[in-house]
Amino acid sequence: MEKVMCDGTTICYAEQGKGEALVLLHGFCGSSSYWDEVVPELARSYRCIVPDLRGHGKTDAPVGSYTIEQMGNDVVQLLDELEVEKAVILGHSMGGYIALAIAQHHPERLNAFGLIHSTAFPDSDEAKEKRLRAVSTIQSEGIVNFVDGLVPGLFAPEHVESLSAHVNRVKEIGYKTAPQGAIGAALAMRERTDRRDVLSAAPMPVLLVAGEKDGLIPPERTFTSDKPHIVQATIAGAGHMSMYEAPEELIQVIKQFMADLSD
Repeated sequence: MEKVMCDGTTICYAEQGKGEALVLLHGFCGSSSYWDEVVPELARSYRCIVPDLRGHGKTDAPVGSYTIEQMGNDVVQLLDELEVEKAVILGHSMGGYIALAIAQHHPERLNAFGLIHSTAFPDSDEAKEKRLRAVSTIQSEGIVNFVDGLVPGLFAPEHVESLSAHVNRVKEIGYKTAPQGAIGAALAMRERTDRRDVLSAAPMPVLLVAGEKDGLIPPERTFTSDKPHIVQATIAGAGHMSMYEAPEELIQVIKQFMADLSD
């Protein structure tokens, strides 16, 4: 992986391919490795930039709570360092929250953006309590126990056994998350704002991808706007992890969206 320094924080990233810049942002307790099944094909047509987000993977994990805006600023500074003026940014789950923050605060840096198994809704009161329980679990039981409890629920129920190798791979990625990084990111997600208005009023094309069997963020929480600039796609049979559960289908959705941008 490559690395750059952004405001005193080392941001690590992988880069592959040439062409229009396509930035892929992973979800909570993930890393750039979440995209390993889809990047090789996408990189045949696009310059894929895949960072480890603040607190995750090989990127620095400062102690303390983070904000989604701060994590978005990391991505924008990475683009600055790479001399990328505008990009398409697609975010999975937590990465989608970050993409929305960039769309709100730095729209001039986007040709388009998208949410993959993500939502513009803020956390509900119940979800906020769940974030605090997550923090408590990480502090008292460690990141491995937390990830072991988290990951199976990311997949459609029938895939937990049939795709057990992928489930184990996602766990292994999660185990490498620094505990303070997971805590900082959980608190960032807890405090994020309602950005449904950002989604509806975006001045650029938007892609919304939902998994038919996503138990974390069901399609109705992803498809919160049907304005003309928004493209909606549902991945049949997938849970929260279509990049592992249905990579070919996800690749086709992304490639079609990218192709339509250039028409």
